[in-house]
This record gives sequence, structure tokens and C-alpha cells, in this order.
Amino acid sequence: MGERRCRYCQNLFQPSKYRAQQTVCGQLSCQRQRRTDYHRQKLVHDAEYRQVCLDSSHKWRNQNPDYWQRYREKNPRAVDRNLQRQRVRDQKRRLRDLANNNLAFDLKHSAAQVWLVGSSLEHLANNNLAPAQVWVLETLPPRRGPVSESCQQHRSGSAAASAR
Repeated sequence: MGERRCRYCQNLFQPSKYRAQQTVCGQLSCQRQRRTDYHRQKLVHDAEYRQVCLDSSHKWRNQNPDYWQRYREKNPRAVDRNLQRQRVRDQKRRLRDLANNNLAFDLKHSAAQVWLVGSSLEHLANNNLAPAQVWVLETLPPRRGPVSESCQQHRSGSAAASAR
């Protein structure tokens, strides 16, 4: 039997003489991935296996009803992390729901420029009601060049024309 290439890590390995069809090396990470893939495929294709797995988890939850409460008491950092992640998920859901909401007046006809400032605004396509800061910047009239002293002395253009 020749060497084979592992389908997960791509390293060469010598298959077992007892398992000629072996396609995965003996590394723990590769074996764990092989078992995970097998479990997922079995859940998809075998209804009885899927039901046994569901029943097993129900049975465990019934035997350990206060598991999550104890876990949260022992792991406050995990609780904080989950709370932050939930806030991000909630914000994404709100932004997704607002994506096509155009209840605001048409800002295109305004002389001012409108800037929506926020971290998640790249996901908004046509929304004018974003939960973000709104800056309205009015355009200023064009600035004229500095006025020379000689022009300030003449109130009318007639004195300037006669000087020519």
C-alpha cells in the first residue's frame, strides 16, 4: 500500500493495513473533523438517527434543568460576551428591517449635503432612517477673493473707470 494524502490537512500518511479505504490521517484534528462530517451526513440522511439525537438532548435537558443558570453564574465573562453579540445581532436585524424604508422626506432636493455616520451603514441600500448620527452641512456661497484697499475706497465703479 502506498502513501495517501489526507483530505483535511493534505499531509501524506500511510493507511492502516486493516482499513484499505482510509482517506484521513491519524491526527486528532483530522479525526475530529471526520467524525463531525459523518455525524452531519448521518443527521441529514437518517431520520431515525436524527430522532435519537433529538431525544438524547431532550433527555439531558430534563435531567439538568438548571445547567444554564449555573453556567452563567460561573462564567460572567461569557455572559457579557453573549450580551454584546446579541446586541450586534439585534442591530443587524433592525438594519435589515430598515433597509428599504424611505419614510423620510426626499433629501435629494435639499441644498444641504446629508451625511449618515455609523459603523453598519454599508449594509443600507435605500434607507434614510438609519440609527446613526445625521450631519446636515449647508453649502456656503462661493468665497470671493480678498478685496484690495483701493477698491474699498471707491463706493461706485465710476471712480475706478475714470482711473483707467
